[in-house]
Amino acid sequence: MSPAEEIDALGTYLEETAGMLETPALATRDKPGRVGGALVWGSRLSSTREAGWHPPAD
Repeated sequence: MSPAEEIDALGTYLEETAGMLETPALATRDKPGRVGGALVWGSRLSSTREAGWHPPAD
């Protein structure tokens, strides 16, 4: 991948991530949320932390 392609790929990734945080219903791969005020992605949660997960807008 060329440097220009890497920048385009990073830009696309950041735009998609911003869209998922602004409108969590658009998240197709993983759901963003908060645990204890920290941003987390649903697939990264341990079973002990799932109870504290909240959507970003709550």
